[in-house]
Order: sequence, then C-alpha cells, then structure tokens
Amino acid sequence: MNYVYKISLVLAIIGGINWGLVGLFNFNLVETITMGYNVWSRIIYTIVCIASLICILILFLNLKERDCVFDK
Repeated sequence: MNYVYKISLVLAIIGGINWGLVGLFNFNLVETITMGYNVWSRIIYTIVCIASLICILILFLNLKERDCVFDK
C-alpha cells in the first residue's frame, strides 16, 4: 500500500495545482493535455478523485500507522 499512498498524494497535488491554474489564470491543464476530449478528461478527473479519497483515508490513519507507511 505504500506506493498506492505515494501515487495518490502526487495525483492529489497535481489536481490541486490544476485547480489553482483554473482559479488564477482560467487555464485548465487537463483539457489542454486531452485537447478537450471529454472521455479522457473524465477519466483523469476520476483518477484524481480516487487519489484524493485515498489521501483522506491517509489523513485519518493513526499517526503511528502513518509513520510506518511512509518509512518504507
């Protein structure tokens, strides 16, 4: 699960950066990468959503368990 947590965290950060770009500059990186193709955009947004949900689970883990997960 260690790699799943790290990948989820990276994807959630990328999603946060994308929302920052949308908010600050009205520039959607996902739509630019997928050239506006809705199916691929939805897939990317779904993956980022799942990663964010996993990050929420990480947040609520015991501190002791969380340290063990990231020490590996």
